Amino acid sequence: MRISMLNSRDKGTARRRTSAAVALGAVLALTATACGDDGSGAGGDKGAEGSGQGKIVFWDNNGGIRTAAWKEIIADFEKANPDIDVEYVGIAATEYQSKVDTAIQGGGLPDVGGVTASMLAGFSAQGALEPLDERLTKSSLSGRLNKDMVESLKAAGGGDGTLYSMPTSANNGVLYYRTDLFEKAGLDAPTTWDAFYAAAEKLTDTGKNEFGYTIRGGSGSIAQAFDAMYGQSGITSFWDADKEKTTVNDPKNVEALEKYAALYKKVTPAADVNNDFAKMVAQWDTGTIGMLNHNLGSYQDHVKALGVEKFRGIPQPVGASGKRVQVSNPVDGLGMFKSSKNKEAAWKFIEFAMSKEQNSKFNESAGQVPSNTEAANDAWIQKAEPTKLAAQALNDGSTTIVQLPYYLPDWNTVSKSESEPGFQKVLLGDMSAKDFLDGLAEKLNEAQAEWTEQMG
Repeated sequence: MRISMLNSRDKGTARRRTSAAVALGAVLALTATACGDDGSGAGGDKGAEGSGQGKIVFWDNNGGIRTAAWKEIIADFEKANPDIDVEYVGIAATEYQSKVDTAIQGGGLPDVGGVTASMLAGFSAQGALEPLDERLTKSSLSGRLNKDMVESLKAAGGGDGTLYSMPTSANNGVLYYRTDLFEKAGLDAPTTWDAFYAAAEKLTDTGKNEFGYTIRGGSGSIAQAFDAMYGQSGITSFWDADKEKTTVNDPKNVEALEKYAALYKKVTPAADVNNDFAKMVAQWDTGTIGMLNHNLGSYQDHVKALGVEKFRGIPQPVGASGKRVQVSNPVDGLGMFKSSKNKEAAWKFIEFAMSKEQNSKFNESAGQVPSNTEAANDAWIQKAEPTKLAAQALNDGSTTIVQLPYYLPDWNTVSKSESEPGFQKVLLGDMSAKDFLDGLAEKLNEAQAEWTEQMG
């Protein structure tokens, strides 16, 4: 893992990187070569509609975690469409974006792939995705998809309002807590940040290997750190009033991150500094740890490990003002790659996967909120308490969402590979929260300025 500080020496990097991505898309559009019906195109290849039959390739952006659900959907699809074969390729979430970026440059893209809001700007800037607005308008799905999810993906696509990914589901941050441990300690549910910190301390006994909390220090750590920052500070916008400067390094957010990072090794396992979501979830499911911040996606894992009697999943804690503030979770979706030589068959698969029955099946497995509005009323949602409570929190006015700038082509790079090593340094005490957030803010402000200039 590359360890680097975010500082002024990096000034202008975001501008160069964004320009390079756009230039790369233009170059690929000129140099892409023809390829077969096996989904082996590169970004910029215009592809073809094809016969609507034969083979298509599907890349799952959360392979392993969602493999069983997708294989069931594919089996149903192939039964309903015997002239189409779907090759499933499961790719770990931590490797997916880099694999797609490599294929955009060198060939080997699939026909269909998982494309979340956080990936959209980077892929679309390279000319790799097929616009889907017209197909949706003519589809049986028209008018049956959650409008907010559709609009979220349009906004994330780079600023021109084009739909490059069809929403499959929405996620939400969840605070999972062990009800058995809380009862034994005489603690109430951690519905406020003050209660959260008090419980984390009371439930910790390092001599017995018992901890109040598990913190995410490895891959994917930044979004959860943002939830803790904005949730405590109460700041409700990612940008200042002029949309020029980010609020990530606002003094209130710095103070909040300092308090949150101080939990590491005090009330958490030492191994947490390297935890991605899979390690963190497995550790919580098999250990004696009071609380875990993750999202709706791990609900079924907890049910299998603990049963429904030993834990609950509730919305993020409320701050001192009594309001809940959290950052946006990227909407998940399916995109069609422009290089596909069988777009008609690829669209049939996307349309089928997002039908009421299949979209409900996928989201019941994932524990997320369906995009198909008819599926959103299915009985399983009422039985899955975290999903039910998340939907209520998002719709009853009690929650303010800080919209993260997924539209920035640099967003994924800046918020992941360029920030996660820095956050680990904060946890280890090798960097101050202020220095970390100031460096991150500088990169984000540069990326925002470049995007604003490009949009004219």
